[in-house]
Amino acid sequence: MKLFLIRHGESIQNTKENYSLGLPDHKVYLSEHGCKQASKAGSFLKSYLDEHQIDISKATLWISPYERTRQTASIINSYLGITDIKEDITLIEQRYGLFSDKEIELIKKLYPEEFAFYDKYYQNDGKFYAKMPQGESPYDVALRTKQFLETIFRDDADPLFIVSHGTTIRTIVMNWFHHSPEWFNAEPNMENCSIRLINSIDKKSTDEYIYGGPVKKLTKKKDE
Repeated sequence: MKLFLIRHGESIQNTKENYSLGLPDHKVYLSEHGCKQASKAGSFLKSYLDEHQIDISKATLWISPYERTRQTASIINSYLGITDIKEDITLIEQRYGLFSDKEIELIKKLYPEEFAFYDKYYQNDGKFYAKMPQGESPYDVALRTKQFLETIFRDDADPLFIVSHGTTIRTIVMNWFHHSPEWFNAEPNMENCSIRLINSIDKKSTDEYIYGGPVKKLTKKKDE
């Protein structure tokens, strides 16, 4: 089984435009640059599949039902032509609750008690277990992506293309390889439109970036 894990293109949350617009997370869309990123990723993926003679006649394209992932998947699939397309709610991004779509300084000002509680939890237990007020922790995301993996094991599809979000993809990799929470905390997020391939043969799996790569340096606690 081959799993192509693809992070969405640059969105207006990544560019901070949404801090003024205030769109709910599921309606955040791609920036113009994000659309170009998706097109380049789709072109690369088509060439990669042809070069490696990978048959996609029985492929499934799985998508998070968020606007930016739908857009990314649509642009990439214009190169691939996959007909079996499915959305799954377990593939959505980590829900940030009260802290969604706001800069850190505004969060501290609007929700000082909630932020202080979250920050204490974050400092004591690490980002994997720290739950956003009215939102999720990466631990919560890992539980639902574990459910997603159970879903794909029941299907007779190969390869699989999964267009999702930074935190969500990291938990998929974590669950697949049975990595620890410490691994998650140390693992960098993917760059927008990067492609990570899990190749599983005879119960042995490899994990590699075939396009793009990890974000070089994380400076924020949120993974848009």
